[in-house]
Amino acid sequence: MTIEKRIQAFAKLGEFLSQFHPEGVVKNNAVTNNELFFEPFMLQLNRASEYNGWFTKDNVLHAFYNWSKILNISNLKKWISSYDLSNISSKNIGVIMAGNIPLVGFHDFISVLVSGHEITAKLSSSDAQFLPLIAKYLEYAEPGFRGRIQFTDKKLENFDAVIATGSNNTARYFEYYFGKFPNIIRQNRNSVAVLTGDESEDDLKNLGEDIFRYFGLGCRSVSKLFVPKNYDFDPFFKAIYDYRSVLNYEKYINNYDYNKAVYLMSQFKLLENGFLMLKEDRSYASPIATLFYEYYDNSTELQKKLLQDKGSIQCLVGHSNQSNTIPFGETQKPQLWDYADDVDTVQFLQQL
Repeated sequence: MTIEKRIQAFAKLGEFLSQFHPEGVVKNNAVTNNELFFEPFMLQLNRASEYNGWFTKDNVLHAFYNWSKILNISNLKKWISSYDLSNISSKNIGVIMAGNIPLVGFHDFISVLVSGHEITAKLSSSDAQFLPLIAKYLEYAEPGFRGRIQFTDKKLENFDAVIATGSNNTARYFEYYFGKFPNIIRQNRNSVAVLTGDESEDDLKNLGEDIFRYFGLGCRSVSKLFVPKNYDFDPFFKAIYDYRSVLNYEKYINNYDYNKAVYLMSQFKLLENGFLMLKEDRSYASPIATLFYEYYDNSTELQKKLLQDKGSIQCLVGHSNQSNTIPFGETQKPQLWDYADDVDTVQFLQQL
């Protein structure tokens, strides 16, 4: 199976996923293999929240549609052009996937397959329905994938290298079990936004997308703000008011109520608007329905701190001229060449 055939298969998948738009699902009978896969995808889409209460239909559709915009011939060729995959000796790559947001492990999945390797994926029970369907679609779109994609709910065996994503705690176990194999082992990271007080209302509304999309459960979700001394939070709270619909979700409101009770009993000072709490804290990983914030004196000192803490930061959001800064509202729209933890997965796979 040539690299061109692999690219074409993923482009067909992108076209298939484009039917699932957050503003409404529209079936396109011209899409390859639609007669086989459209209804099964709709079934899993409608049942997603039964398996995982955080996987609302809107969030799943958002994940599908974002991938549909990425998976096209032009993007795929641009991505792969940076590597020499012509002489890959196919290996079996074990991939342990997280399940915090829909299709969170898909980038590892496509990286392994497009580079010419085989994959044995251990799915999180929180996100175990969609990737097997996607794998089956790819096998129909390009029969060369058959036999190259396996899923397991047991201990990983017979692999040549490992890509594992988990918490800081599980990473220690991953290191113990997989340290003797070529590996990428990821730990907790969070995303931060740097505010200056000069942001427009649209900037702050877009920041709401970075905070509330997937209920803040992704590593690309903004969990902390850096703000100047005497920052006025009123424009921020006004701009994010449209996201109050999170109160319609029982799991979110339960976390809001619980964390608020804990904070109040501990006599922590809070700023809040009825669906989001702001707590001054030097940590990066904030609980659900909570956003940490920290004051800074000047941008030079802040940049030093961000550089020092870069191992804890996935995305940096704001208007900075730094090359790694992401515009407001864009954290949940990564490209194929945006790698988790800044570790180039395809380069790792190329060198095996």
